[in-house]
Amino acid sequence: MTAKRPRRPSKSKASASAPPSSSASSSSSASSSAPSSASTRSRSRTRATGTPPPETPFRDENAEAASLLMDMVALQPEQDTRRRMAYRRAANAVLALPEPVSRYAADDRLSEIAYIGPSTERILREYVDTGRSETVAQAIATSGRDLQRQQELRRNYISQALAEAVLAVDADPSIVSLDDYRGDFQMHSTYSDGKQTLAEIVETSLQLGMECAAVTDHSYGLPVAHGMSMEAAARQHAEIDALNRRHKGRFRLFKGVEANIRGDGTIDMEPDELRLFEIIVLSPHSGLRSSMDQTARMVKAVSQPFVDILGHPRGRRYDMRTGVQVRWREVFAAAAAHGVAIEIDGFVERQDIDWLLAADALRAGCLFALDSDGHDPGELLFYRMAIAHARLAGIPSDRIVNCWSNERLMEWTASHR
Repeated sequence: MTAKRPRRPSKSKASASAPPSSSASSSSSASSSAPSSASTRSRSRTRATGTPPPETPFRDENAEAASLLMDMVALQPEQDTRRRMAYRRAANAVLALPEPVSRYAADDRLSEIAYIGPSTERILREYVDTGRSETVAQAIATSGRDLQRQQELRRNYISQALAEAVLAVDADPSIVSLDDYRGDFQMHSTYSDGKQTLAEIVETSLQLGMECAAVTDHSYGLPVAHGMSMEAAARQHAEIDALNRRHKGRFRLFKGVEANIRGDGTIDMEPDELRLFEIIVLSPHSGLRSSMDQTARMVKAVSQPFVDILGHPRGRRYDMRTGVQVRWREVFAAAAAHGVAIEIDGFVERQDIDWLLAADALRAGCLFALDSDGHDPGELLFYRMAIAHARLAGIPSDRIVNCWSNERLMEWTASHR
C-alpha cells in the first residue's frame, strides 16, 4: 500500500494517491467539473475510425486514448504476442495515470509513462493534438476490419484519473462520498483465491479508515477459484471471532461468502450452510459470454431467501466480455421488491455495474453495495472506483449499505433469512 485514506476525509479534497494499476485496468481523467448525476446519456456510438467518441457527458481523455491503444492490440496478429502485449501494457498504464494524458503531453512527459515507447507515444500525441489518431485510423483501414464489436467491450469504463476527479468534486451533500463509507463488503482471502490473510484484511482496512468489512471468499461451488469448503469456513469463522475480540470497539469483520448463481438462478449452497454467514453475495460466474437472454435467471437470483447483495451483476470484463444479457429493469424491480442490494464492483477490470446502469437501478428503487472485490491489500483501494461510479449515478448514501451502522446492516441481512 502506498497511501492511506485519512479517516473521514474532507469531501472537497482529492485523494493523495490513486489505486494501483491492474492487468486490464479501465480508468482515465477529467476536469473537476465532472457531473455527479446520470441525467444525460451519450447518444454517440463507438466507430472504428481512429476517433474515439465520448462515452459520457464529460471527457475522459485517458480512457479514450487507452481505447485507441487497445484498437492496436486488436489489429496485431494473434501470434505476435510481443506487440500485442506492448500495446496492452501501454493502454493499462494510460488508464492508471493520476492526471489527464494531455498534461503529460504539455509537459513533454509522455515518454516518462510506463510502457510508452515511440509508436505508442506517437498515437498519444496525435490524440492530444486532434482528438483522434491518424496512425490508428490508417491501421484500421489497411486491415479492412470493423472493430466496433471489440470497442463495445470498453464502453462505460472510466479511468483512474477521472474517478479521482469525481471523488474530489463538490456534490449534493446527500450523494455518497468517501466521508460516508464505512466498509467494503466483497473481498477475498487465502481461504479461496485471495492473496491476503484475514489479519492483513483487518490491518489494511484500518489503515484506510474503515470501521468494518466483510470477507466473502468463494463458495465450494466454484472450484476454479479454490472455493471454500464448509470445513474451511468453520476455521475461518473461528479466526474471524478471534480478530473481532482483538479489535472490539474499533473494527468488525463480518462473516461473508460469495456464492454462485446456478443456471436456473438458484444458489449453489444449502440453507443450513447459508445461515452460518452474516453477509451473502450472490454472483454470476457462468454464462457470461452467452447471447441468450438470462433475465429469468437473474430475477430468480434476487427473489430467493438469503441473498443480500447481487455481486458484479453483469459479469463483464474490460475488452473481454459484456457479461450476461438481461432486461435489467426487470431484475432491478425484483431486487428492489426483495431488498437486495445491487453491487457496484470497483475492481478496475469490472466496474460492474457502471454508473449509467446504476442510475437505472436507482430509479427502480434499489439499494446498493460499493465494493472493491480485492484479492490482495493493494486491490482493497478499488472501493474508490465503486464510489466514483455511485457519485456519477447520483446515489444517496442512505441507499448504500456500506454506509449503514453495523446494527442497521445486520437487521437488513436478517430480513433475508
